[in-house]
Amino acid sequence: MLTIGVDVGGTSVRAGVVDAYGSILDTAVAPTPSGEAPLEDAIIAEVKELASRHQVTSLGLAVAGFVTADRRGVRFAPHLAWRNADVAERISGRLGLPVVLEHDANAAALAEYRFGAARGTRVAALVALGTGIGGALLIDGEIFRGGYGVAPELGHLRVVPDGRPCPCGKRGCWERYCSGTALAATAVEMLARDPGCSLLGREAAGDMRAVTGRKVAGAAQDGDPLAQRAMDELARWLGQGLALVADVYDPEVIVIGGGVSQSAPLFLDDAREHYASLVTGAGHRPLARIRAAQLGDDAGIVGAASLAADLAGRRLNPR
Repeated sequence: MLTIGVDVGGTSVRAGVVDAYGSILDTAVAPTPSGEAPLEDAIIAEVKELASRHQVTSLGLAVAGFVTADRRGVRFAPHLAWRNADVAERISGRLGLPVVLEHDANAAALAEYRFGAARGTRVAALVALGTGIGGALLIDGEIFRGGYGVAPELGHLRVVPDGRPCPCGKRGCWERYCSGTALAATAVEMLARDPGCSLLGREAAGDMRAVTGRKVAGAAQDGDPLAQRAMDELARWLGQGLALVADVYDPEVIVIGGGVSQSAPLFLDDAREHYASLVTGAGHRPLARIRAAQLGDDAGIVGAASLAADLAGRRLNPR
């Protein structure tokens, strides 16, 4: 009895076959298309590829956007083409499988609660750093969705009035300063001020579009001073945002997930220090434990598959 989880992000569509213990047995990946129909075609192609090799019972989609309360549709997704779309009905109709949707950060948080870094906690938050920022809150193992199913949208808290433009339509959102996209933007700004001081700049050879968050992280790992300064900025903004999260939710643990979490050794200790100094009541209150996601970038896939298993009448079990 296997299920498929699909993490539908702004950069890539990643699908995996997941077993009863939350282990990924097989994967497929493709770039995220820009249109609604091509996006659904890409998801269906990946699922069909995996289903040709495994007998699966249901499908879960972890979506970087606002999911309807019944977890069948997408209201709005800043980095995806869907707008008020009946996604589950359309994909289920083409595949003949039950389909459930969830916000990608909620899916990742559920996976970390059931199998990873948030196990055994009563109040846990997740901050997923990827193309943008996803946020989630779990209370006694239940996802907190707010009154209309879209909470908590942490990535679009405005931290810089009239700051960097965001695809959501606002300016100065937290994710514009603390994400994979933000890491690249920060490095590009630094290169514009001092283009000759960095191996990263020479590698880009004047084409700033070639500077990605992944390349900046790699350059920082290799000792590039400019890339390391960009990483320091990411850590500073992460710490500031985590202090806001703790002020509002007072969680026991905050899990840092998403693709950027793969570079956690480069920034997480500094972010913890910024957080500890900025949280309200610093020095006079217990601090949330800040942990890197144990499931890493696979948490969205595992969480979506876990919800698909719930939909099929069974729950994946930790070993």
